[in-house]
Amino acid sequence: MNNKLLISIFFINFGLFAQISESNLDDVVTRTMKTFNVPGIAVAIVKDGKIIISKGYGVTNIKTQQKVDGNTLFGIASNSKAFTTAALGILVDEGKLNWDDKVTKYIPEFKMYNDYVTNEFTIRDLLTHRSGLGLGAGDLMIWPDGHNFTPKDIIKNIHYLKPVAPFRSKYDYDNLLYVIAGEVIERISGTTWCDFIEARIMKPLMMNHSAASFSRLKDTTNTIVPHVPVDGKLQVIKRYTNHIFDAAAGIYASTNDLSLWVIMQLQNGKYGTEKQNHLFTEQVHAEMWKSQTILPLGVIKPYSTNFKSYGLGWQLTDINGHLQVSHTGGLDGIVTQTILFPEMQLGIIVLTNQQSGSAFNAISNTIKDSYLGLKNPDHVITLSSDRKQKEDNADKITNEVWETVARNGNEKKLVNLKKYTGTYNDNWFGEIILSEIKGKFYFASKRSKRLAGEVFFYKNETFAVKWNNRSYGADAFLFFDDNKTEIKNHFTMKAISPLTDFSYDFQDLDFNRN
Repeated sequence: MNNKLLISIFFINFGLFAQISESNLDDVVTRTMKTFNVPGIAVAIVKDGKIIISKGYGVTNIKTQQKVDGNTLFGIASNSKAFTTAALGILVDEGKLNWDDKVTKYIPEFKMYNDYVTNEFTIRDLLTHRSGLGLGAGDLMIWPDGHNFTPKDIIKNIHYLKPVAPFRSKYDYDNLLYVIAGEVIERISGTTWCDFIEARIMKPLMMNHSAASFSRLKDTTNTIVPHVPVDGKLQVIKRYTNHIFDAAAGIYASTNDLSLWVIMQLQNGKYGTEKQNHLFTEQVHAEMWKSQTILPLGVIKPYSTNFKSYGLGWQLTDINGHLQVSHTGGLDGIVTQTILFPEMQLGIIVLTNQQSGSAFNAISNTIKDSYLGLKNPDHVITLSSDRKQKEDNADKITNEVWETVARNGNEKKLVNLKKYTGTYNDNWFGEIILSEIKGKFYFASKRSKRLAGEVFFYKNETFAVKWNNRSYGADAFLFFDDNKTEIKNHFTMKAISPLTDFSYDFQDLDFNRN
């Protein structure tokens, strides 16, 4: 076999000459928007240190019909976590901290569920989702918006959260520890997390339109609004704006600006026309892309994969043998995705103003297939089918609950609500009030005012709360102790639908009557 043929086979096998055409990208994005009911999407592709495509589709707001473009600003949500680890990396390079410093060195009042974990907890542990706490534990202190919790409350209250696994033994995604990581940055640098991110990362990279949180944007005229389908109809909802979430999910950016961030990452921390500057050293960058916490292998349909892990602010896996460094992000009515293939110097960014993760996956999978030279089934079709199956299953579960509630009402089942009314307290979430008003039963949180709704009898000692805000998709059970006492003194909670966002961590609540 001659050398030219060998070279040709090499290029074909690794997709080095492959690239999705702009017309094919336009087609898959248009079909994705229609299939998943997404009003606006922005997509960027970077390759070999250059922006190949950065453009918008659809509208920023279904009410104003303003068009999305490459400068349109989206909340990138948990893609912000990599900025927090980059900020810590900068401080590591400056000798101001080490990844394995104890958190108590910088936050003496930090305390976890037992003394051993508290004393051993490191900066690295803040970033790697291996604390032993459950998925999204304590997120009701940051989610939904409209609460009055502060980072100091999180530092104080996190020790009330009970572990579900031994320390450093298991991956469970969290947000609270990134909030605390942001506090570490503030205490070491003497400046706010937002100021640090903007001055030390965004300004050098010339991310000139972006900001560390929505409230810090200098110009909001080209910014998306979040959308949620409620009862099948797309609605504009209130934007999440609380600063408590900034270090975990606060940044607003465009595909044009994020492309500069991705190019710097693919260049191992270097930036500039001749890569003459570095944001952080190659050693620090390598640490961020090194496996820190091993994840169950699972299946990443339709690809083959040999490992899954979490680095420092990045998810790591291989796609058919190619290293993929990525992250996703989600806020109410916004989901986003960033994907990097270092060996191909390829970056993919997909930002949306609706909360369908299937939408960004349909687009990014199609792009990666083109560069990897893969012939997979149409991702819009397959992901739509998977989504419908999950939604049908969830609808079956929730419909049974509300049909039972309706039947109870029609049969006029008598329930002595006075046994349940009163003020209850959870150690970390605070007080809630269960009240009876004109024969109806209501739930109201004192610290998270938007978490309020009517409560209905379901069966036995179980009730179901229907939140006033129907965009949450997070109705929940209330389980009272099954005893014969005149007054109920204790209850726990659990989301009804299996598709409820994990940040509604009702299962971590444990309420006792005051």
